[in-house]
Amino acid sequence: MNVKKILVSQPAPETGKSPYYDIAEKHGVELVLRPFIKVEGLSAKEFRQQKINLSSFTGIIFTARTAVDHFFRLCEEMRVSIPDTMKYFCTSEAIARYLQKYIVYRKRKIFHGDTGKLDSLLPALIKHKKENMLYVVSDVHKDDSVILDKNGISYTKGIMYRTVSNDFGPDEPFDYDMLVFFSPSGISSLLKNFPEFKQGDIKIACFGPSTCQAARDAGLTLDIEAPTPENPSMTGALDAYLAAHK
Repeated sequence: MNVKKILVSQPAPETGKSPYYDIAEKHGVELVLRPFIKVEGLSAKEFRQQKINLSSFTGIIFTARTAVDHFFRLCEEMRVSIPDTMKYFCTSEAIARYLQKYIVYRKRKIFHGDTGKLDSLLPALIKHKKENMLYVVSDVHKDDSVILDKNGISYTKGIMYRTVSNDFGPDEPFDYDMLVFFSPSGISSLLKNFPEFKQGDIKIACFGPSTCQAARDAGLTLDIEAPTPENPSMTGALDAYLAAHK
């Protein structure tokens, strides 16, 4: 097999355990977990340029735990006191539960969807459509707010964090036989870090249709595309590929 070293563009787990490490041991390959992109929060000064008054909102929409972190961080940095009457609308129960990191969960008005998508929150949002909502987003986000517009939800988008390239250092080796991507931003970061990048014999694996399309648009040849009915996860697709190419 000509795949000996694989770069998976995800952060290494804090626990030191990952199904990717199991795959590496199973197939006798070296696997490195290292993201091409990273999330960084806007500074209070940068956020103020949006001219958003955080004290004017009575409800907040969260679609990611990262959004929760940066909302409370900015509130602390800007010395904004969040009233106990604030209503929280989360696209999943996991995000709603994550609020316990910052608030007394049982004493707050918290609503959540069950699919992780904004439309699953509609019943709760419509019921509370008189609230003035802050929709916390990143600088690059899925523009799904049309569903809020159609249902008369009063909201303001507040950009609180951004996705940036996680640059490779000049002495950091880039000797991988396969690169695994999970977002179009990862493809962009690859080209930013290595503007003269030539795929050659390097295998490319992508998860999600938008990531696959970004790779094709960049002139890359895909060796693994996931999800598929046979392999709904990237770990499954990678395991199957390595087994088939021994």
